[in-house]
Amino acid sequence: MYAQAIAQCAQAVRAIETYLDKAERCANAKKFDVAILLSTRLAPDMGGLLYQIQSACDYLKGGAAWLSGQQPPRHEDNEQTLDEARVRIRKTIDFVQSVAVDRYAEAANQIVKVSWVPGKLTGENYLLQIVIPNVYFHIAMVYAILRTNGVDVGKMDFIGPVNAFDA
Repeated sequence: MYAQAIAQCAQAVRAIETYLDKAERCANAKKFDVAILLSTRLAPDMGGLLYQIQSACDYLKGGAAWLSGQQPPRHEDNEQTLDEARVRIRKTIDFVQSVAVDRYAEAANQIVKVSWVPGKLTGENYLLQIVIPNVYFHIAMVYAILRTNGVDVGKMDFIGPVNAFDA
């Protein structure tokens, strides 16, 4: 369950690159600087687009690391361009894919401490109550920020590739 849940979250984070590609095309077509979108936010008290991307990546790499008994790699949160955001996404995906499935064998027994949660969490509660909801929340915010600003992202961009087969 743990490796599959992390793999699903990784696919969702990877889909952000599709959003960013569409954001660049939109900016080019409408003749505005795509960098304007990087600090755009939906409400004054929320983080902007780059923050949302960083956060989705952080929850994903944290989940992969803590549930596999490792320390997460440190990223500096100093991205300032779409290309730097793409690098952040790729570094995160590379780390997640580097974790062998068998490293999650003891995930349920991991004890995880999250700075903003009082007390500790079991691996299962950390995955189900922190990692998955936060990864999807921040991805949804990336999607919403771009969509609100006229970028042509749709439901299938959010869902990403589906592994269908002919019957």
